Order: sequence, then structure tokens, then C-alpha cells
Amino acid sequence: MNRRHFLTATVASGAVAAVAAPPSGIIDCQSHLFFPEVIEMMRKRKAEPLVYDEKGMAILKMGDWLRKVPPFYLDVDAKLATMDKNGIEITMLSTNDPGPEWFGADGPAVAQLIHDSLAGVIAKHPTRFRGLCVLPLQNEKAASEELDRCVKKLGFKGVLLYTNLAGAWCDEAQFHWLYARAEELGMPILLHPAKPMTTEVVKGYELTSTLGNMFENTIAMARIIASGLLDKHPKLKLVCPHLGGTLPYISGRMDHQLTVLKRGPQNLQRKPSEYLKSIYMDIVSPLPEAMRFALDFSGADKLLFSSDHPWVEPSAILDPLRSLKLPAADEQKILSGNAREFFGLA
Repeated sequence: MNRRHFLTATVASGAVAAVAAPPSGIIDCQSHLFFPEVIEMMRKRKAEPLVYDEKGMAILKMGDWLRKVPPFYLDVDAKLATMDKNGIEITMLSTNDPGPEWFGADGPAVAQLIHDSLAGVIAKHPTRFRGLCVLPLQNEKAASEELDRCVKKLGFKGVLLYTNLAGAWCDEAQFHWLYARAEELGMPILLHPAKPMTTEVVKGYELTSTLGNMFENTIAMARIIASGLLDKHPKLKLVCPHLGGTLPYISGRMDHQLTVLKRGPQNLQRKPSEYLKSIYMDIVSPLPEAMRFALDFSGADKLLFSSDHPWVEPSAILDPLRSLKLPAADEQKILSGNAREFFGLA
């Protein structure tokens, strides 16, 4: 029986119990869940980041950046229902910021709490979720030990790396060990925007998510390319989210600045655009024209379906993708085939 339709398990009596699974086998590579244990921990904190309640709604506070956390952001059943509705077979599940790096000396304990909570969800739904870890990168020793625990004990499949880590860009020297270790382990790194470094200039008109997060992706990926990390670690498995922010559209300018005008590092082995084409991008950008540009730029082999649920309904990404009427083989690569190979899923 095709596993896209049913997952079966033989019970002690010899009977076979069938568990329905979505028919289309989509893999969602960016989807998030807040965990009750973590929210409760943040409610008890007096220092930020913290959570307080207002009119029955949990509010996450990081300075003047306030975000609502409605109950369904913590609801595993609600996420499963959304997955089923949209034909998503497997979700690569992670928390969202604030990551452990915002908690100072408490970061290692916070990372362990997040990962134990995530592992508990996966244990209850092992066919539907795989885990992505977030590391307390302010403490290299603790982060390295937690990475090993997540890989060897918890069976997580990747690292969610924030574009900035409490104000430090993710390409800075103190984080280089992570890229080396991830390459050694074959462990994918998925970039994800955090509280933007540009918050002050985009908070007017509530443009933080609209612009700030996309600038974060753009700047962080451009810095990784310019740093030479992709030359040092050619086998690194890396994902830039949201169709690369704005970087694919300005990569020609970056090529010109670095290779013609000789502005910036001159020790790179390739043009910046060639590095960008060598990594993966997820397609969280609900505009078919942007998806088409990414396809023309990178090719179907380098794109991954992601939803960014619960902030985005999966249909907001699936519908524009399907409107392109791609060849079936290309659509299948984007929806699941690339992810199965990238994450080493059975």
C-alpha cells in the first residue's frame, strides 16, 4: 500500500491498524509551534524576553516588539488539522524566536526545554513531525553539546539558525564552528529571521515583518556569501528562507560590486550569484511571479515548499505555486522530493 495513503502497523493480535495520512505527501520545511512549557517559563521571568497576558491573550515582549501568541499557536491538534487539510504529510517542526541566545546564562537550559518539548510532540506523532533545533550560541561549549544531543539522542534533522543572534550576525567568527560541525554531520542549516536588526527603521506602519524580516534574510545571506564560509564548507547544506529575501533580485548588483568594482572581499572563488544558486531557498512568498523568478534563477532542484505556519496558511503558498502549472516532476520536487533528499527522509 502506498505510504502516501496509509501508514500501517501490525499489532500483537496480528490485526493491522491503519492510520490515515494525507494523500499528496507534501513536506513542509518551515513551520513553527510555541510550546506551553516554554511560554509558562517566560511568564515567570522578570527580565525580557517574557510573556504577559492581556485580555486573555499571551503577549510576547522583547523591548518594544510585542507579538500576540493566540492559543492555536500552541495547539498540536490545530497544526495537524491544517496539515491534513492541505495534504502535508510531514512537517519539519521548530519553535520560533526568541531563541536561546536571548536568555543569557539561562540559554542552555532554555534550549533543553525547547528541545525536550519538541521531542515530546514528535514522540506522539512520529510519522508527521521531524525536529529542527535552536542552539544557545552565546555559549559554544553548551551549544555544541546540545547539538550532539539533538542529533544523537533526539534524532533531529536540522538546525534553525537565526539571521542575527541577539544582535550578532550569524556569519561572525564566534559562530564559524557551527558551520564546520554541520558540514561534518551532514546536518542542514535553515536560516530564519529573528527580531530584525532594522527594527527601529521599519516599525513605522507595522512594517517589521513585511520589510524587516526580508532585509534580515537578504543581509544575512549576503554576509555568509561574502565571508567565504561557502568556500570553506563546500558540502554545507544551507537554506535561505522566503525566496532569499531580496537577494536573488539584486545578485547582479552584488556580482558587479564585488567582481567588477572590486568592492568587498576579493578572495571568493565564484561570483556571489553562483553561491546563491548553489544553496536551497524555501518558497514562502505568496506571489507566483516571485516563485517564477526563483525557478528561473535557481531551478526546481533548489526550491523547498514551506508554509511558515501558523503565521501563514499553507494554501497561501500552495495556491500561487500551483497557479504556475509547472511540469508535474518539477512541482513534485518542490513539494516533497527535494526535501526528502535534503533531510535524508525515508
